[in-house]
Amino acid sequence: MMIKSIKAQEVLDSRGNPTVETEITLTSGAKGRAIVPSGASTGEREAAELRDGDKTRFFGKGVLKAVANVNSDIADALCGKKINDQRELDTIMINLDGTPNKSKLGANAILSVSLAYAKACANKKEEALFQHLAQQDKYVLPVPCMNVINGGVHADNNIDFQEFMIAPHNAPNFETAIRMGIETFHSLKKVLQAKGYNTAVGDEGGFAPNLKSNEEAIEVILEAITAAGYVPGKDISICLDPASSEMWKENKYHFFKSDGSYKSSEEMVAIWEDWINKYPIVLLEDGMAENDWKGWQILTEKLGDKVELVGDDIFCTNAKILQEGIDKKVANSILIKLNQIGTLSETIDTMKLAKDNGYNCFVSHRSGETEDTTIADFTVALGAGHLKTGSGCRSERISKFNQLLRIERILGDKAEFAGIKTFKNQYVC
Repeated sequence: MMIKSIKAQEVLDSRGNPTVETEITLTSGAKGRAIVPSGASTGEREAAELRDGDKTRFFGKGVLKAVANVNSDIADALCGKKINDQRELDTIMINLDGTPNKSKLGANAILSVSLAYAKACANKKEEALFQHLAQQDKYVLPVPCMNVINGGVHADNNIDFQEFMIAPHNAPNFETAIRMGIETFHSLKKVLQAKGYNTAVGDEGGFAPNLKSNEEAIEVILEAITAAGYVPGKDISICLDPASSEMWKENKYHFFKSDGSYKSSEEMVAIWEDWINKYPIVLLEDGMAENDWKGWQILTEKLGDKVELVGDDIFCTNAKILQEGIDKKVANSILIKLNQIGTLSETIDTMKLAKDNGYNCFVSHRSGETEDTTIADFTVALGAGHLKTGSGCRSERISKFNQLLRIERILGDKAEFAGIKTFKNQYVC
């Protein structure tokens, strides 16, 4: 696959912040275009996103340097050369950057090229992206884990925990599952309105009310599931991402938005144990902070046989860090964010390592998203079984759901819906 041209430009994400878009044209004429998202709640060991730092332009968040790196150094290294496959392309860029975290060229620059190339190759073969990337014989459509209540750094309210999600798993197909989720989302709006709560939404499209407690978020969601005509735990269960690293302060967990209290690692684990015993929770992401490895070990020992424990900030989609977690018996699942590691090949390597060691893979968007639907195809291609990409509104989130609906229609009876078997050690009613 010889590359004819690589052209990048600065575009905007869902927060109105600049990001990188790259278009690749192969000598065959096939094209591929990709836009890179950006996170707000980020792990310390994520691949480095390159920003300009010029405070007179987008308050320092411009990405003209990353764009220039694509149009010069990366284009010079790749254009006019025969590239045998995705891994060769990604390796050339990794070596060209030469840093452990892609800080020279920028992970945002590198990933935009990596994904654009994959799309160009799929278009050359006249295949859908999920077909081009497929890593298994059977296609699985994911359970949509929908972030219906936002808190933490994703919303201006009094909820400490970042994401309260619903997982509509008791469905024959993705189309039905997403309908169940949307119906519950709209029912939740009515439940919140009836209680006199605000129904404005946060960064990811979930509601962001001020509630009486963090736990009330679970209770109003359960009420909404019932109001939509479904049975909590049987039809729709709950997933949580408290983003505990954002609460980690002086080796304790600071409930900075509610009561200002501090909790030890043991006390934090006790909260999760209590909630999981009381509520139909099937997944807990980042239940402990990225630097609290001891806390993660306690959490895994206590709850690893009851619920899927997903490591996000602690692993950063990085195979080397994941291996450390496997060795230390930390978590039983990993969150997958392409821009945490910076290339398609490295992401696939991390997922293979996870699966080979019995860990689940949970694919995720970022809070600063775009209309790019790559992760929808990627989730199906890799058979991850569950995906989080927002809530029941905001088009940059819904676009991924719409792409999954298209994929399901393309596949017909060749598609299988993941359902409850997606979640490790399901704890349901």
